[in-house]
Amino acid sequence: MLTIGLMSGTSLDGVDGVLARFDAREGLAVLAHVHHAMPSELQCEFLALNNSGVDELHRAALAGNALARLQAMVVADLLVHGGVSAAEVRAIGSHGQTVRHRPGDFDATGYTLQVNQPALLAELAGIDVVADFRSRDVAAGGQGAPLVPAFHAMVFGHPARARAILNLGGIGNLTLLPATDGPQTVQVRGFDCGPGNALLDHWVSVHQRQPFDADGRWAAGGIVKAALLAHMLDEPFLRAAPPKSTGRDLFNPDWLAAKLAEHPGMAAQDVQSTLAEFTATTAAQALLRHGAEVGEVLVCGGGALNRDLMRRLAAQLPGVTLTSTASAGLPPMQVEAAAFAWLALAFVQRHAGNLPAVTGAEGPRVLGALYPAH
Repeated sequence: MLTIGLMSGTSLDGVDGVLARFDAREGLAVLAHVHHAMPSELQCEFLALNNSGVDELHRAALAGNALARLQAMVVADLLVHGGVSAAEVRAIGSHGQTVRHRPGDFDATGYTLQVNQPALLAELAGIDVVADFRSRDVAAGGQGAPLVPAFHAMVFGHPARARAILNLGGIGNLTLLPATDGPQTVQVRGFDCGPGNALLDHWVSVHQRQPFDADGRWAAGGIVKAALLAHMLDEPFLRAAPPKSTGRDLFNPDWLAAKLAEHPGMAAQDVQSTLAEFTATTAAQALLRHGAEVGEVLVCGGGALNRDLMRRLAAQLPGVTLTSTASAGLPPMQVEAAAFAWLALAFVQRHAGNLPAVTGAEGPRVLGALYPAH
């Protein structure tokens, strides 16, 4: 069965799409991968929608339309590169763009909000669209995130050894996979572990006018400021026990500004270096605290392409094999989009897409809502 997965993550760099084939015997095969950069105007609007603002319902609706048109271009390119027609694709899994994530807050249920326009995407692409994956888990008392650990278990599980999958997108999340031939009582675990690239990208954008710190070169030339790092690491979320998830609601420019206000006069490059060390430390500490038995970490997301960040991780995890997910057959920039292709398939087959041990939901739930093409 062919499905398409579309992902625009917290980093806001663009839309990644994969055309995937799932086979009961052969597993996953990615037939095509396409990335379209997000226009700067849309990127700025999504950043603004992370906070309350004037006429935000109207602005969110138009941003959803713009995102759907960008997604439709990605889908069209995937069909061309994959050599298939729209009629051959069973469904598109469209994540949308998260602008608020507050599960369990306010009224004990809270919410998670992804700006999206799946009806328009279904109209433009001529393919059934499955969207709104997170809210069903939240309704069942879960965090609504992370949703990728079930997919990680299918693709990256190893018969003889425990593995961890570290996704370093805008937000970092960690999946802990037991050996598949090990005791069945050992469950897959996963949780958000820190800011990923969100703060790094923000700081380099402000001070270097670059969308990201390529290879971490700017961070590598700075000095880690121990007092600032310790202050950042004092964030209560980092000490909280899973299940837990986070986003720009916490790790945002205001959070960083509040930390820096107590450490005035620092050089911008030193702040970048400290942020890189902070990202690496939160991930390493999460692994050592919750997955000390793991000897192999596979990294995906944009952080896997950041040599400086990978070097910092390796320094904090001596004795642990650290590679990108490409070493296990799936390039790091394809993993999350492939996960939403799999979640679309799970919806079509009415299989649960969440892992209650990961999200804290009351039980397994079929995730998503259908927008038929016709």
